[in-house]
Amino acid sequence: MEERFTYTKKAIPQNVTGTVPLVKGFVSTAVAVICFGSNFVPVKKIDTGDGLFFQWIFCTAVWVVSLVVHLIQQCPQFWPLTMLGGFLWATGNITVIPILKTVGLGMGGLIWATFSLLMGWASSRFGWFGLDVQKVPSPILNYIGTALAALSGCSLAMCAGLLYGSSFVPVLYIKNHAERNETEFFGASQFDMDYVFAYCSGIILTSTIYFLIYCAVKKNKPSVYSTAILPAFFSGLLWGIANSAWFLANYFLGAVITFPLVTAGPAVISLTWGVFYFKEIKGLQNFIILGVVLAVAVTGTILIGLSKIEGIA
Repeated sequence: MEERFTYTKKAIPQNVTGTVPLVKGFVSTAVAVICFGSNFVPVKKIDTGDGLFFQWIFCTAVWVVSLVVHLIQQCPQFWPLTMLGGFLWATGNITVIPILKTVGLGMGGLIWATFSLLMGWASSRFGWFGLDVQKVPSPILNYIGTALAALSGCSLAMCAGLLYGSSFVPVLYIKNHAERNETEFFGASQFDMDYVFAYCSGIILTSTIYFLIYCAVKKNKPSVYSTAILPAFFSGLLWGIANSAWFLANYFLGAVITFPLVTAGPAVISLTWGVFYFKEIKGLQNFIILGVVLAVAVTGTILIGLSKIEGIA
């Protein structure tokens, strides 16, 4: 099925099926995994202070990417509810810098990814928050794969994960209610990319509000680190690309598939950066544990992918 980039008020595309959409979905997922897992590498060794200025620059770059996507999409309808997802994400993202400085890139990524995975997967699979229940051809493989992915990973990281995992709920809610005449979202687009700009607008708005509150608390003397500007912006660009790829993957595969993959996968990538580049883990015993974690995560990923294919028990 060919993707549609513009929609009339009541045009609802049919469910995407076939081998080509699956390939596109998994390729988009791979891009999201690699970019999400690498986006904090540019700022790992940069002094970012307390993180509020860093987040503001980071979110500005994210919004720039979303603006480009919005223009490419020929400016689809803007649904304000989608901004709630951006608010949840930006709130969770405030904790990133303290996490990186306390437990490290690898461990921090594992913890928040685990809770993000569980929240995002469960809300789609079981219909939490008013969402439609998403079914897969092989639910047993999906359950086992998700469990294995979650096993492959503190309080701040837990909160971050729960907020991250809830951030897609507004988009999914709008899509789920697009075919119901009695709702204000009737006729809303089913193409996830149409929501990227509104989602990221919520991110930049929330980040700006937090930064202004921070400036007020600091009596207009915020901690600004000029050396962090370009790394933070580049980091935001990577995240923006990853986020757009994730939205695209959601369209082709569904959140019940992409959430376990796109939350567990980046944790493995960031852990790999932490081990082989930043040398956060040392010693034979720790490397053995790492090998087991990677094996479990890869196994979970394979099972989740297979659960999307018809005819597999």
